[in-house]
Amino acid sequence: MSIWEREAENWVRWARTPDFDAYWRYRDAFFDEVVPAPGKRTVDIGCGEGRVTRDLAARGHHVIGVDLSPTLAGAARAAVPGDPYLVADAAALPFPNASFDLAVGYNSIQNALELDATIRESSRVLLPDGRLCICMTHPMADAGHFESLEPDAVFILDTPYLERRWLDETEERDGLTMRFAGPAYPLQDYARALQEAGFMIELIREPAMIRPEKPQDARWERIPMFLFLRAVKKDGLISR
Repeated sequence: MSIWEREAENWVRWARTPDFDAYWRYRDAFFDEVVPAPGKRTVDIGCGEGRVTRDLAARGHHVIGVDLSPTLAGAARAAVPGDPYLVADAAALPFPNASFDLAVGYNSIQNALELDATIRESSRVLLPDGRLCICMTHPMADAGHFESLEPDAVFILDTPYLERRWLDETEERDGLTMRFAGPAYPLQDYARALQEAGFMIELIREPAMIRPEKPQDARWERIPMFLFLRAVKKDGLISR
């Protein structure tokens, strides 16, 4: 059983509490600056309980959500009956080649146990010149921590950034608890996987904290919490 299936009920409560986590601050910048205008079909890879899928649909995308967790896919389906959600591994998507012109992975591809296979599958299901849009916790942020909550706190790199690592942290806040566990990859691993799958990176953004609300938020105006990336599939670039 995956960590996301074990934590599914916790995640539903966490993700559906308005303005609770960073998604509510960063999502508009991602959708406005990174995600192209709606095309024919969009796939939301690692859709979880469906909030990204719902936001994409609200922006005019014809979208299918896919998640490895049956409980999360079921919660997404229950939120908007009739919307298509499938249970599947991101490294083995249940779609024919060239089925979509856009794939989105919002804080999901970073959790892939098989990063290379997941990126290859994203490429396989995209049409030529299709786009893959990714939001991830910034790889540098995953390799360290601030020494305190003070606005000018020093950021300390205390794990080997260039190595693949395993993260396992439990957060408790305002009566909600969520365990986050999964791999952490350096940026070059994403770039290599994209290159080998025939993608060309066309946009990278490192957004500073959006709508800072508390003094400690100023820390994330100096160090990016997230990284946004958009890549375009070019068939002639696929490595053999």
